[in-house]
Amino acid sequence: MEKHRVRNTIRKLRFQHDEMTQEQLAEKVGVTRQTIIAIEGGKYAPSLELAFKIALVFDVSIGEVFSYEMEDE
Repeated sequence: MEKHRVRNTIRKLRFQHDEMTQEQLAEKVGVTRQTIIAIEGGKYAPSLELAFKIALVFDVSIGEVFSYEMEDE
């Protein structure tokens, strides 16, 4: 069975938005900084609602923040 992974561009988007900190993003979407760290690092896939909230903060589509890709083996 193929393995897939949720990937994201949050780190890049944060830096494109006045070098927003993980803490600032967390406050804007209502989660902890640790949750943002886990999402950025690919250790945690956010709920659909949280994914949309993150996309709204950056004023981009959800597809510009998250992708579902095959893992390298």
